[in-house]
Amino acid sequence: MTKLLSGKYPIIDYIAITIGAAFMALGIGVFLVDAQVVPGGVSGLSMALHYLSGNKIPIGLMIWVFNVPLYLWGLKELGKSFGIRTFYGFTLSSFFIDFFRGDMPGFEFVRLQDTQTIKDLLNNDFLFLILIGAALLGIGLGIIFKFKGTTAGSDIIAAILQKRYGVKPGQAIMFVDLFVIAFAGFIIEVKHLAVVRPAFSLTLYAIFLLFVSARLVDAIIDGFDYARAAYIISDKFLEIEDAIQNTLSRGATALKSRGLYQNVEREVIVAIVTLKELGKLQELIRDIDPDAFVVINNVHEVLGNGFRRRI
Repeated sequence: MTKLLSGKYPIIDYIAITIGAAFMALGIGVFLVDAQVVPGGVSGLSMALHYLSGNKIPIGLMIWVFNVPLYLWGLKELGKSFGIRTFYGFTLSSFFIDFFRGDMPGFEFVRLQDTQTIKDLLNNDFLFLILIGAALLGIGLGIIFKFKGTTAGSDIIAAILQKRYGVKPGQAIMFVDLFVIAFAGFIIEVKHLAVVRPAFSLTLYAIFLLFVSARLVDAIIDGFDYARAAYIISDKFLEIEDAIQNTLSRGATALKSRGLYQNVEREVIVAIVTLKELGKLQELIRDIDPDAFVVINNVHEVLGNGFRRRI
């Protein structure tokens, strides 16, 4: 059991990737497909072909079919760095999309997209429907990435473009996603497939979805800010150090420094505090030395006593 948790194939990572794939599939299969708002990448291309087929081709199956050659291409160009986690990630997300939509043989009764809540949101609160879909998609992808998995697709294309041509991955993924979104919007417009909104409106919603989900992916990977780092420069650094330790019950670090303007040596105090403690710290500094120079930075994660560790 210990080997499974900490060895070459840690089971916790695969459980997390499974959860992430389920969230992603809910966002795409339940909230976005019938709204005709495509998320870009292989998922968006599969949705476009799903619409062209008259909703007959299962989206999850198409995602898997597109991803297999991309995965093999990635193995050839980039080696085995993608590994089994990538195959596991895109296979599971493809399975969950068709499962939740009732497109899996034997599970036709599921069809979560036909529930009264989804229908009501689709007809009466379209923006909120897209926001929920974007949130589920971003959270799911973020969990998958955080636990060293990927969903193949545009990730592999971006990695290959970076290796061959030095293109930044973020730019490559954005370009691919925007191209797919535009392509899907073109298909919906030319084939007159729009059901609930005009094709151009759906394209704008898709671009909005792209940015919302991307921000959530970053938040899941980096973590929401829950602490602040304060850099304090003051002639009364000893009093401030004492206040931090005794009033806030926090530790601090003093760094030797030299001011370039006045060529004066002094200590710079570095203190990490929670968001709740930040206001109290600022008040303490203001009371001791109103002229103190303070720089405050966001902190995504702190490892050490007094702070909770992120997963």
